[in-house]
Amino acid sequence: MPDAGLHRFQRFHRSHLEDDVLAWWLAHGPDAERGGVHTCFANVGDTLVSTDKYTWSQGRWAWLTARLSRAARAGLIDMDADTLLRQATGTAEFVAAHALLGDGTTAYVLSADGTVRPAGPDGAAHASVFADLFAVLGFAGLHGELVATGTPAARAWGALAEELLVSAYDRVRSCTALNEPYPVHPRFRCFAEPMMLMHAGAELHAATGSRRAQEITVAAAADALSALFVTGTQMRDMAPRGPGLDGTLLARHRTPGHLLEFLWFLHRAAATVPGVAAVAGDPSWVVEAALGALAVGWDTAEGGLLRYVDREGGAPRGDLLDDRYENLVTRTWDTKLWWPHAEALYATALLARAHGSAELAAWHDRIHEYTFGTFPEGPGREWTQIRARDGRPLDEVVALPVKDPFHIARALLLLVELHGEAEN
Repeated sequence: MPDAGLHRFQRFHRSHLEDDVLAWWLAHGPDAERGGVHTCFANVGDTLVSTDKYTWSQGRWAWLTARLSRAARAGLIDMDADTLLRQATGTAEFVAAHALLGDGTTAYVLSADGTVRPAGPDGAAHASVFADLFAVLGFAGLHGELVATGTPAARAWGALAEELLVSAYDRVRSCTALNEPYPVHPRFRCFAEPMMLMHAGAELHAATGSRRAQEITVAAAADALSALFVTGTQMRDMAPRGPGLDGTLLARHRTPGHLLEFLWFLHRAAATVPGVAAVAGDPSWVVEAALGALAVGWDTAEGGLLRYVDREGGAPRGDLLDDRYENLVTRTWDTKLWWPHAEALYATALLARAHGSAELAAWHDRIHEYTFGTFPEGPGREWTQIRARDGRPLDEVVALPVKDPFHIARALLLLVELHGEAEN
């Protein structure tokens, strides 16, 4: 059975989370003096190259440390729950004090002390709906953990999260959302918007029971699963908003890691948010979609998942529109990044277990071998997150100029939780 094979990694996932990834972050990231977490580290080693604090990363750290606190209280990890909860609270307080702009949006980037830096059009503070949604995630995670520990201040965090979520949903629905660091071509819509709305809404609903969060989660799931983005079991990252664009590189390219991440988002949302399962339909298609993403995204020459591929496999191709994101796809399509591999590890484990899929369990083994043979820097350290096609470290910026504090630790934590569920 798939469960038996996946379970053998239990001790490794927990020790790598506790002794390596989190040990490194807790030693280097938290800013005890000014609040929040430092994330602008070099890809290799411990060098802090900037003290800027991106709201995107702060929200992620708040969610992660709140969720780790919950795992520690449940005995799933051997860490101090109160210390982790203080991290979550302090980081959320830093975001609330400095990044909230009072209009349902957040500042994109702050200085070390919380001063807003210009980042958006015409020097505006706001630049990304995703920064808003990661703040939602952080506030929701903190709310849930504070409720679990009987802290009365929890309600305020849920209210802040809902305000940001509703604002983000309205902007996505009206096609006015900003999308730094990858602005969307005006003739396209991006899949990441409904995907993240669904995930943030599901997390907020799980933490607070919010009816509005439930409605947004169901609507976002329906949007993500609409014919606009779905062709058979393939999901495209950019959907044309008009005719004559299906042959463009933007329409043809795929991001295998995003699809795998979305599939586990959808699985969990369907299990926790009323109405999502009905939108998702017969769950058997999920296995086919995951297997398709893995097959088209796997690098048969060097191993690992490619960052971007054409819908038929190989290098992205198609008519060009001289677009900034299009240039990124063509320049970096064959790089090997931390986050698709972390997401694939969890997605294959979760879906193999949920659907009894031996094929996905075999993929989990393959991804596990490649990932842990390529990315980790060694005992007590994090990963070298950005690598060339052959696995060599790259001096490259992906999305934000940061060392991401989220995907790796989240995937390992969720795997530890999954192993714990298998024991019960």
